[in-house]
Amino acid sequence: MGKIAFVFSGQGAQAPGMGLDLYENSPAARAAFDALEAIRPGTLDQCFRGSEAELQETANTQPCMVAMELAALAAMREAGITPDMAAGFSLGELSALCCGGAMDARTAFRLTCRRGELMQRAAEARNTGMAAVVKLTNEEVEKLCAGFRQVWPVNYNCPGQVTVSGAEEEMAGFAAAVKAAGGRAIPLKVRGAFHSPFMAEAGEAFRRELAKEALREPVIPVYANLTGEPYGADVIATLGQQMCSPVRWEASVRGMIAAGAGFFVELGPGKTLCGLIAKTDSSVPCFPVSQMKDIEALRKELAQC
Repeated sequence: MGKIAFVFSGQGAQAPGMGLDLYENSPAARAAFDALEAIRPGTLDQCFRGSEAELQETANTQPCMVAMELAALAAMREAGITPDMAAGFSLGELSALCCGGAMDARTAFRLTCRRGELMQRAAEARNTGMAAVVKLTNEEVEKLCAGFRQVWPVNYNCPGQVTVSGAEEEMAGFAAAVKAAGGRAIPLKVRGAFHSPFMAEAGEAFRRELAKEALREPVIPVYANLTGEPYGADVIATLGQQMCSPVRWEASVRGMIAAGAGFFVELGPGKTLCGLIAKTDSSVPCFPVSQMKDIEALRKELAQC
């Protein structure tokens, strides 16, 4: 079977009711949720009963997503399932670093809350957006972006899919250029141009927050969005550049597979990352975990391997 890799979902995967099943059926998940609720009161209500619109607000999305992911991680550990390596997509990288032992859950959640506040403030300062470009190569997307003043490739998701961030006034023109080149630009349901220069001020503020923390080198390999390679000892320097830099997700997945990952588990709502992994290498299975039934099915699957 190979090694087990845990991957943690990013912003955009949020869904009303996320985590409720875990809270009701896993003592470990309930304890994890309750501990984070004490740090940010109202998180449970937003996760379990919040509307789609409420959860789309970045300052809400990020803490709710990470709370759900850390609760899922606690439930997985309760079931005796642990990873050999980990990675997280953008926001999910904080959950992955917690999973890898670089920080505890409370620290990961506190940093997430601050990250969400800073990124929402940056998003509200300008009219910006994001779009996933499909059917074009990375190089073709990069060349198209170079023709616009404020559009950048920011997420290298999988072969044939790159997400871009840009100023709203340029996104329609960019989409037309993509169509003319034989591709398609799909607008994303996020409010902001994440991982772009529009996040520079937020990124600097977040680096100051990180400098206050005593973060540790992960005890298992945690693949960084910034490099597509495992974190080293200087976690703060690497994580501090993430917010304004592209997410090298395809490179991270390929790196984990090269290091022996033969089985991926996506922790978080939805199965977006499983889809990206399948498009990168369809020979390596990925199981989404968002409810207790998923964990039970995963235990049975692993027992047969």
